[in-house]
Amino acid sequence: MARKTALLLLPLLALAPRALAGDVIALEPLGPAPSAETGALVDESAHLWFVELASPPTSEGSSLATVRAEKSAFRAAAAKAGVRYSERFSFDALWNGVSVSVSPGQLGRLARIAGVKAVYPVETIAMPEPAAVSEPDLVTAIAMTGADTAQDELGFTGRGVKVGVIDTGIDYDHVDLGGDGVPRANSPFTGSRVVAGWDFVGEAFNADSTSPTYDPALVPDAYPDDCAGHGTHVAGIIGANGGARGVAPDAQLGAYRVFGCEGSTSADVMIAAMEAALADGMQVVNMSIGSAYQWPQYPTAMAATRLVNRGVVVVASIGNNGANGLWAAGAPGLGEKVIGVASFDNTHAMLPQFTISPDGTAIGYTNATAAPPAPHAGTFPMARTGTTTSTADACNPLAPGSLAGKAALVRRGTCSFYQKALNAQNAGAVAVVLYNNAAGRVSPTVAGTSAITIPVVAVSAAEGAIINSRLAAGSVDLTWTADLGSFPNSTGNLISDFSSYGLSPDLALKPDLGAPGGYIYSTYPLELGGYASLSGTSMSSPHVAGAVALLLEARPSTPSQAVRTILQNTAEPKLWWGNPALGFLETVGRQGAGMLRIDRAILATTRVEPAKLSLGESQAGPVARTLEVTSSADAPITYALSFVNALSVRGTFTQGFATSNASVSFGAATVTVPAHGSATVDLTVTPPTGPDRAQYGGYVVLTPEGGGEVYRVPFAGFVGDYQSITVLAPTSAGLPALAQLVGSSYELRRDGGTFTMTGDDVPFFLVHLDHPSRTLRLDVTDAASGKAWHTALAEDYLARNSTSTGFFALAWDGTTAAGTRSYTVPNGSYRVTVSVLKALGDPANPADWERWTSPVITVARP
Repeated sequence: MARKTALLLLPLLALAPRALAGDVIALEPLGPAPSAETGALVDESAHLWFVELASPPTSEGSSLATVRAEKSAFRAAAAKAGVRYSERFSFDALWNGVSVSVSPGQLGRLARIAGVKAVYPVETIAMPEPAAVSEPDLVTAIAMTGADTAQDELGFTGRGVKVGVIDTGIDYDHVDLGGDGVPRANSPFTGSRVVAGWDFVGEAFNADSTSPTYDPALVPDAYPDDCAGHGTHVAGIIGANGGARGVAPDAQLGAYRVFGCEGSTSADVMIAAMEAALADGMQVVNMSIGSAYQWPQYPTAMAATRLVNRGVVVVASIGNNGANGLWAAGAPGLGEKVIGVASFDNTHAMLPQFTISPDGTAIGYTNATAAPPAPHAGTFPMARTGTTTSTADACNPLAPGSLAGKAALVRRGTCSFYQKALNAQNAGAVAVVLYNNAAGRVSPTVAGTSAITIPVVAVSAAEGAIINSRLAAGSVDLTWTADLGSFPNSTGNLISDFSSYGLSPDLALKPDLGAPGGYIYSTYPLELGGYASLSGTSMSSPHVAGAVALLLEARPSTPSQAVRTILQNTAEPKLWWGNPALGFLETVGRQGAGMLRIDRAILATTRVEPAKLSLGESQAGPVARTLEVTSSADAPITYALSFVNALSVRGTFTQGFATSNASVSFGAATVTVPAHGSATVDLTVTPPTGPDRAQYGGYVVLTPEGGGEVYRVPFAGFVGDYQSITVLAPTSAGLPALAQLVGSSYELRRDGGTFTMTGDDVPFFLVHLDHPSRTLRLDVTDAASGKAWHTALAEDYLARNSTSTGFFALAWDGTTAAGTRSYTVPNGSYRVTVSVLKALGDPANPADWERWTSPVITVARP
């Protein structure tokens, strides 16, 4: 299913005190659902489809002749069946099938064509929105992961390693990326550090059908230049070498452009780019894009895993949907063998700054979107809007003229940023300084009906406190400057608020690990200023890809499937973002193994496999596992075995946190690994006693006697009955529901409806999925006799809706099938049952299915 989402911040509420050992203590939820049920319903249905054919792709042993013959047979069978579609891409190497555009009513018949294994939606993937500045700085981010040590002390720079970047292209004229610094249009990349590439889409391409600039036409060419900026920023994090210095400054780059200058791309374009990267001999591929709420079986995730099987290390962002709750991780990052990357905030932020009197203290800020940027000069008196919570928030109208000629200091909270800015503007303010009401920084928007015409900037809570205290003592002047400064970030080394939650719908442990992604500065297209500041898992993923280049330079014989193990073993878990002072570890389903430490990975002499433990549901009780510990050291090493729990988390759209009393017992207290040998560790994980239906996790810890590198293995599972989670959750709009398409809108037919079954006049079934579903079916019966007319549509591995008001629209064209036999139902009255099999459910167990049956549908063909 396809969707688009928006990021929202979750306000921090009061938290429970620190737990005693063995207790399970619930912490208060951290905010409301990101989309209230009173909000408008959002159609998240797909418009394009992947069609998977029967044989494996050529990367898994099928001949090219076989997979191409299957495509020819599919095309002929579709024509014979009267299925009208438009083919977009054909895939052979990493995925066997095609992507097509087809009307909703024909999807069922398309899926039933002989040789079709499955159909999947082609997700539409939005391009991240950047915020540009004019000065690069990657120093603090690189120090967080030990990449500075790997470069400066160990001497590794990624030399000789090829890293493919599937993104918006790369400005290969940029001097930091090997160009000559002269911006050109449609210039070849010969002579830069970009050694291969292709533009798959063209500048005008935009896959978002709701956008005014929607243009699905694919216009490929040989010039993967970047007119959007995101890909150049990503490439700089991997390997800039100049004004900015990336993680692997001597790595070679491949540029695979899958976005136009603005808007969105689609998942089928990504697979085409993956196949090109394989053909071009890339050793690492980074994808800082993906489809949220997916399964590991989604086509981009499957293609990426096959890419790893062919010797390419694949790194992908896990997603920026932290505000949209659990089970939000994206494909291809969910791929079984892909390194799915979470984001941590940088310890410092390079920001524009103003100063305040009397001593010129520098205050870093971010400009609000939809407001004029702050000027680079000028001095103005400051004023507070109030000293109490209600007045400091400026959510009520202020006296006209009360802020005339002044820069207003306003506290975040209670109402929208726009309302605050509008009230201050109406009171005569010449600028607004918003200060946070919690740790960290925010990037506000003040978009609204009446335009905000004065600068609006945001500062941290600590900086707001400084200004507040000075205003309490006397007058304060604000002076705008053109300077940039590096400012400590109070959320540094904590998970970024936007970073998506796992686990995978099949309870696999995802994400795998994290890297700095919040407040990262890197290269940007020369035409757009040369450098920019962006935040996102888009920025953490290339940090890991660059680190892989360092590792492959240092250890060139490392198999692609071993790289993730090495990085996870040596990663460092971080504290919970909600209140780090409590000492709890961040949930495993959001940080994976923790922060990347590439210096430790390069120097590691021990490998622990498997590198993560996905424990499934807790209903079966304790879970036994065996770890294999292998050493390349010249002497035996004895490790003490222990474990530590991370926080548990539950809820889909609203998260609640709790401590965990899970325990890990070992067959022995220590394990001795012989020189250049292996040993095994038997362990048993006893799941926590609660809370029910929560994700839990922690870390098995191997500590060497006498000192040395500590190795860890993350574990995660689910407390209780996973199939007890409701999938077909009711909504205030009364979904599921029968609907009829009238113009461009759906009208509900709660008492049934009559359909001619021509064109778009077919019944639609609107469903909201609160949780990923293994299978969805539409089954048809005669309304009077109860005779079964078999299955109209069947889909596997369905994603959940992105918000509590999202829905998918499923159409029925009046045909059904049983086995290989197809039927066209005659005119008459019917009911359609929507059935969903829950994630990891047993198809033979009725309790693992949820069902809804429609009102009577009258088929009345002319």
